[in-house]
Amino acid sequence: MNVQQFFKQYLSSYENYKDHWNYEDGCILMGCKQMEEATKDKEYYQFVENYLKDYINEDGTINRYDVSQYNIDSINSGKVLFYMYDKTNEEKYRKAIEVVMGQLREHPRCQCGNFWHKQIYPNQIWLDGLYMAQPFYMEYETKYDGKSKYNDILEQFRNVRKYLYNEEKGLSYHAYDEAKIQPWCNKETGCSPNFWLRSMGWYLMALIDVMDAMSEEIYEQYRELQEIFKESVKGILQYQDEKTKLFYQVIDRSDVEGNYLETSGSAMIGYAILKACRMGVLSKEKYGPIGVAIVEGLISEKLKESEDGWHLTGICHVAGLGPGEKRDGSVEYYLSERIVSDDAKGVGPFMMAYAQYLMYKEEK
Repeated sequence: MNVQQFFKQYLSSYENYKDHWNYEDGCILMGCKQMEEATKDKEYYQFVENYLKDYINEDGTINRYDVSQYNIDSINSGKVLFYMYDKTNEEKYRKAIEVVMGQLREHPRCQCGNFWHKQIYPNQIWLDGLYMAQPFYMEYETKYDGKSKYNDILEQFRNVRKYLYNEEKGLSYHAYDEAKIQPWCNKETGCSPNFWLRSMGWYLMALIDVMDAMSEEIYEQYRELQEIFKESVKGILQYQDEKTKLFYQVIDRSDVEGNYLETSGSAMIGYAILKACRMGVLSKEKYGPIGVAIVEGLISEKLKESEDGWHLTGICHVAGLGPGEKRDGSVEYYLSERIVSDDAKGVGPFMMAYAQYLMYKEEK
C-alpha cells in the first residue's frame, strides 16, 4: 500500500490522546513535522497548526498544561513550537517556547545533575526522559541562550552512560534510581532489571536529535555524543531479528515464550539510524541499508489491512516502573502489557522513520 495513505487516513480521524498537553500527541506532531519536511505536503503542517490552535494562546500560555507537576514528558510537545515559530514568525509560539523552558529551569534534579523523570518518580532517570526533554533543551540553547548550557545537557548523557549502560550486553537499562530504594531497582547499581525496547528507542532518538539541534562548532562535545550514539547502535544491532529486521520487546530475550517483535521501538531505531546516516554520524554505506531494512520490515510485517482500513499493529501500549510495587521491570511484566494498534507512540515514530527513509532515498 501507499504508506502516506495510511498516515492521511490516520490523521483525518485522529482524536487527541489526552485532554491535556501530553507527550503522545507530541509524537504525532513531530511525525507530521518531518513528513512535511520530506514531502512538502502542506496537510501535515495544517494538522500541526490546527492541533495547536486549541492549546497556544496569544500571550504564549498553554491551555491544560500544569507545569507544577514537573513531568518531564510534558516537554515533548514543546519541540514542535520551534518549527511553528520558524514557519509563521508568530510571537505566540516564541512565548510558548519560554513557558516550556520555564519548566526545565525549575525541574527537580538528581544529585548527579539529571532531571527527575517526574515529581511522582523522584531521584529517577528514565531513558524515556532523555528524548522528552534534551532535544528541546538543546534547540533552545542553540537558538536563544548562546549555547551556555551545552555542558549541562552533555553531562546528563554522560550520567546515563555511566549509570545505566551495561558493557557486557551493549545495552542501557530502562531506568536508574539514584536513591536505590525503589522495589524494581538493583540495590547495588540502582538500575532496573531489564532492557525494554522502546526505552532504548527513546534514547537513540534523543541522542541523534540533540546532535541535530546542536552546533557542530562545539566539536569535542558533538564528537562525544557521536561516540555514545555509535556504541549504542552497535550494541542494539546485535539483537536484531535476522528475518524481519525488527527488534524484540525485551531486547535480549528472544528465547522467552511470549516475547514479540515490537513496532514502536523498532521504528525509533530505524529513524535514528537513517537520520544519523543523513547527518554523517554513521556511515551511509554500512548503516543505510540497515535503516532501510528496518522501515521496510515495519511496512511488510506490521502494517495490516482489515475491513475498516489499514492499521499499524504490534505496539506496546505502555510500560513503566513503579510507583511502589507496581510494574516491577521483570521480563514477565514487560510481556504482560497490552499490545495494541495505531497508538500514537507507534504511529508518530513510524512517521518520523518513514520521513527519514524518504529523504535518505532521495539523497541517495
